[in-house]
Amino acid sequence: MNPDTRGLGLAPATAADYRELARQRLPRHLFDYIDGAAYDEVTAGENLRGFQRLALRQRVLRDVSRLALTTRVLGQDLALPLVLAPIGIAGAFARRAEVQAARAAEAAGIPFCESTVSICSIDEVRAATKAAFWYQLYVMRDRGYARELMQRAQAAGCPVLVLTVDLAVMGARYRDIRNGMAGGLSTSGALCKAWDVLSHPRWLLDVAIKGQPLTFGNLMQAVPNARSLPQFKAWVDSQFDPAVTWDDIAWVRENWPGKILLKGVLDVEDARQAAAVGADGIVVSNHGGRQLDGVEASIRALPRIADAVGDHLDILMDGGVRSGLDVVKALALGAKACLIGRAWAYAVAARGETGIAHVLATMRKEMEVALALTGSTDVRTLTRNALLE
Repeated sequence: MNPDTRGLGLAPATAADYRELARQRLPRHLFDYIDGAAYDEVTAGENLRGFQRLALRQRVLRDVSRLALTTRVLGQDLALPLVLAPIGIAGAFARRAEVQAARAAEAAGIPFCESTVSICSIDEVRAATKAAFWYQLYVMRDRGYARELMQRAQAAGCPVLVLTVDLAVMGARYRDIRNGMAGGLSTSGALCKAWDVLSHPRWLLDVAIKGQPLTFGNLMQAVPNARSLPQFKAWVDSQFDPAVTWDDIAWVRENWPGKILLKGVLDVEDARQAAAVGADGIVVSNHGGRQLDGVEASIRALPRIADAVGDHLDILMDGGVRSGLDVVKALALGAKACLIGRAWAYAVAARGETGIAHVLATMRKEMEVALALTGSTDVRTLTRNALLE
């Protein structure tokens, strides 16, 4: 933990610093929702340690006076090989956080991905930005409403549908159970939670009061009588469909004319199947360790998948990406870009759009240093030669 963030307003420098600022600012149940993961949180930790175990190969006396960080993913030019990942209920962390994130992404020249369970609706994000953003969808039991969401995303000009495929059932996140985010608190627990909220007056005023409506903006028509997040959450939990198979991708394709990115692929055979059913790309991901604990870190699975299908699909990855150095390592192992989730969630909770912009600027500088000191000049031509064996 960086002690600077405990001081008198000293500036945060890293995603870890923003994590500490978010911890101080948010009520505990919201911070734990961002920070926590499934079961014993082993996989979430392995996502971080997987990057730490990879060593960059330092090279010297090479002309690195001109560096290129731009790339092209799913037909879209990106100023950086980064995407702001879909984050559920982000608008509970900062006032209208999805809008703030979309603006920060637009300014940085990268995509923002709107979550199905965002606080801000597709239309609100569209009205606040000019750049195209991506849309994330679950294959719901209510296929009619899923179709309606795809139609709304198309009308908003979203070029990419990010289909989350690792949520056939919900993983158990014990922090959420302990602090009541998953419901079921005793009377004393509810009182403690209420006191915790009252003990964070800045968040209470800025988000809980000024940030209204705190509802799932994309689900208002599906749950018209809901007036609180728990009511919306109950409907969402009922919509995860354990019967979804590869055959359902054809139904999605019938209803989505743009690019389709499957998020949650961790196995080579699944990656090959994604190519076979006509996906345009995949996100190598274990959901940030929030689904099945004990599975492989995303960065460890990445090179095998890249070797198997990298010529057929655009490959992105997420899980444990906290710095520009991590991004360079992922690109060297075969990814075209990385999604960042917790990094922007911590930043928006701590300092809103300004925090996200700072994290992205920091990651840009870190990528530039990593490129230069590995003797590389272009993120599009990085290979495993940038890493030590």
